Amino acid sequence: MSGLVNVLVVIAVIVVVVVRQCSAQRISGDRRWWVLPGVLLVMALREPGLVDPHHEGLSVVVLGAELAVGLVTGAGWAWTSRLWRAEDGTLWSKGTRATVCVWTGGLVLRAALYGLGAAMGIHQGGPALMMALAVTLLVRSGALALRAAGMAQTGGAPAEGAGRGPAGSALFRPTWKDRV
Repeated sequence: MSGLVNVLVVIAVIVVVVVRQCSAQRISGDRRWWVLPGVLLVMALREPGLVDPHHEGLSVVVLGAELAVGLVTGAGWAWTSRLWRAEDGTLWSKGTRATVCVWTGGLVLRAALYGLGAAMGIHQGGPALMMALAVTLLVRSGALALRAAGMAQTGGAPAEGAGRGPAGSALFRPTWKDRV
């Protein structure tokens, strides 16, 4: 695939994910939460240019930093999302203002890493961006699945840190994250 196609795929995935995150989303308990990040990861690994051949060592360091930012962003995104159980027993999730701050911070750090790499003459292509996005989505989805499983084990009561549902929800226990 060309670099333009990779960038368009990344942009499309980001748009879909952000739009879904800004609205309440039912957590289905589907065990395929890893599929989209897995596809992105495979696409990134198949493409040439993941590491700049002229600056291999520095390129690997920048890629590692990018993946670390992805891990932190994914974890922060998952732990700042609100989880609640509706009256019909279904689990729901929605991002909070803190989630937007996590996303913004992750984007700023990624832009800074890209700028740093460019200043050092390192060529960073679409595969590195796609891999970092895959790591972010994988960590976020996995952490949300763990939180949802914790809610199921507590008999429907939100686990500590699970957040709160919409106004009027039968289960309401505010946590420190709801006041951020």
